[in-house]
Amino acid sequence: MSNSTSPPFKLNNSELWGGLIGLALGVFVVWSSFKLKIGTINDPGSGYVLFYTGILMGLFATTIVVSAVTEGGPTFASRWEGARWTKPAVLIACLIVYCFALEPLGFLISSIPLMLLLLRAIDPVRWPLALPLAVLAPLGVWWVLKRMLLIQLPAGIFDIG
Repeated sequence: MSNSTSPPFKLNNSELWGGLIGLALGVFVVWSSFKLKIGTINDPGSGYVLFYTGILMGLFATTIVVSAVTEGGPTFASRWEGARWTKPAVLIACLIVYCFALEPLGFLISSIPLMLLLLRAIDPVRWPLALPLAVLAPLGVWWVLKRMLLIQLPAGIFDIG
């Protein structure tokens, strides 16, 4: 009988379940790549990159599962202790409002207030920095998408952009 102590195997190990989900996702990606036809290295098919991506996902997930079984890991409850939900909830609410405002108001009119709100509420930035960033960042993105890449963005009821 050996004297070595190994961590007990627990089913509430969050890393074990995360690795198993990742492994299942990798198997699904590999299976989907076969449906798209993999092809060869000289004539790759639609599923060529997906096949190797799925294999890598499976390998990484397998190492996580092996590590979780041999070394143990944190429980689900310990992962959520002390979690602060206010900022993520505000962020999700802002993005939902943005989704509904994008089409009627247009890209620029809806993106500038979103940026300002995120810069001030989520990760507070001083006003002298937040205002130019909130205006220039959406303008820069709009210019690249609309003028350089010729992507049509919602102009909104004011026909701006």
